[in-house]
Amino acid sequence: MTRLQKGSIGTLLTGALLGIALVAVVFGGEAALSTEEFCTSCHSMSYPQSELKESTHYGALGINPTCKDCHIPQGIENFHLAVATHVVDGARELWLEMVNDYSTLEKFNERRLEMAHDARMNLKKWDSITCRTCHVKPAPPGESAQAEHKKMETEGATCIDCHQNLVHEEAPMTDLNASLAAGKLVLKSEEGDDDVDDVDDVDDEDEEVEVEVEETETADDSDSASSSNHDDDSDDE
Repeated sequence: MTRLQKGSIGTLLTGALLGIALVAVVFGGEAALSTEEFCTSCHSMSYPQSELKESTHYGALGINPTCKDCHIPQGIENFHLAVATHVVDGARELWLEMVNDYSTLEKFNERRLEMAHDARMNLKKWDSITCRTCHVKPAPPGESAQAEHKKMETEGATCIDCHQNLVHEEAPMTDLNASLAAGKLVLKSEEGDDDVDDVDDVDDEDEEVEVEVEETETADDSDSASSSNHDDDSDDE
């Protein structure tokens, strides 16, 4: 065997060993990053964890789901989605964990809608694959529910379009199709409304209400001051 052949074999063996090590690191790392212990190591995730354990999803069928069962696509066929979720969403949430104050539930709730919407949009993009892992062939009993389920075949609807706020504390429902089209969070309209509200419109309405309240309070203060001055003048007389 020539020196060149020996070198080629050595290179192949080294490459194979490095490949095996890389696969082990990637799969092992993915498994480690998907544990409930790792997810809840960030203080902010202790709130959703408590909500999960109080939900109807927890222990209903003798199975206790963890974070990954809903928020990380499972199975080798979805491994690329799991890795992308950890890299993209994980990095973003780690940064937000450092720059935001989640020391109280009230402070956490200030970002609850935004975080809930991000999770819903992930499920929308995945065609609710994590829901379908358990709910393989849902068969709702009511006619209206059956009609809604047919939209999954005719209109491209998916579980999360309708089934929101099932596990964690309630956050305003969002219109995922409208959000995709608008490129921003869009709230679902109330039943009977023709239009949907985006968060910018809601914020503007809140600001208008605050201005009206301030103007009313200012007017009341002026009236009170005027009345007080009038009473003082009467006393002087």
